[in-house]
Amino acid sequence: MDQGTESCEKASARTAPGALERASLAYENPEFLNGADGRLIRIVAEYLEPLARFRREQIQDTVVFFGSARFRGREEANHELELLDNTGSTQPAPSHEQPASVPQIVEGTATELQRKRAVAAVEMARYYEDARRLAGMLTTWAKRIPSRRSRFVVTSGGGPGIMEAANRGAWEAGGKTIGLNIRLPFEQSPNPYITPSLNFEFHYFFMRKLWFAYLSKALVVFPGGFGTLDEMFEILTLAQTQKLAKKITVVIYGSEYWKKVFDLDVLVDTGAISPKDIELFQFADTPEQAFDMLKQGLTQNYLIAEAQEGRLAESLEGKGSQEMMAGWTVEDFLGPEIAKTSK
Repeated sequence: MDQGTESCEKASARTAPGALERASLAYENPEFLNGADGRLIRIVAEYLEPLARFRREQIQDTVVFFGSARFRGREEANHELELLDNTGSTQPAPSHEQPASVPQIVEGTATELQRKRAVAAVEMARYYEDARRLAGMLTTWAKRIPSRRSRFVVTSGGGPGIMEAANRGAWEAGGKTIGLNIRLPFEQSPNPYITPSLNFEFHYFFMRKLWFAYLSKALVVFPGGFGTLDEMFEILTLAQTQKLAKKITVVIYGSEYWKKVFDLDVLVDTGAISPKDIELFQFADTPEQAFDMLKQGLTQNYLIAEAQEGRLAESLEGKGSQEMMAGWTVEDFLGPEIAKTSK
């Protein structure tokens, strides 16, 4: 028997295979999507999915609030405060890291760290209420602006602390409010004041930062830690290097706190930054002062120019629609207004 005949007999002796299950579609294959080969798709998804939602919710632009996530109000009735274990975490920090209580201070059982944090807790409570009030004032004003889309929507990182206060103030004023949360390796959840359809969670920090930067027309920086510093200086660097082809109003809230954290005059004196770079931001210490700065910046940089463009459009009424719409894109009608970067 030759080799060919033997192979044919063996093949005929094998049991016929059963029905083969259909292969999963590529975009329904979790092993692929969640693996290294699917990373580009995940990145693009964190651009396109928020963009689709911003269009659907008719969001034109935002005002971003940054600040500490590590303090939160418990019950406003008794004004107790609790320090969180980590940025955005829902778990309280260990007892030895919590602010000292009045009995602990009286009995002398509080540590130096607890005493310092007890004093800081009072300040942070004030900043929480100030952020809440400022967000409410801004939202009330923005709702009166005649527009097809929502203007200057209060946006935060979606977590507790100052972020919650900002979303809360906007919610109390009856406006839409955005939360751009980040998935972290410990238990955390979005604050309850975010508009449900505008509640986002990102895997990639850089995609979250893109949405902070490219919709914002103003930035308010409340006292915070590493994350707040990172976000603030990133926006200031984009403004300094003129990478954003727009004017952005930056308000740093709480001059006493921030001037203890950094001294930018040292950077000017040593030539690390230009003296005019100090003009990229303003300090504010009350919600009213911060609101006036925001209102003035947003009005001068955007609303006046838009009103002038509107009058120009009215003067072109007699011209053909194609000429009138020259230079307009679908984004002008669907939103959001994504800032272009300078080349």
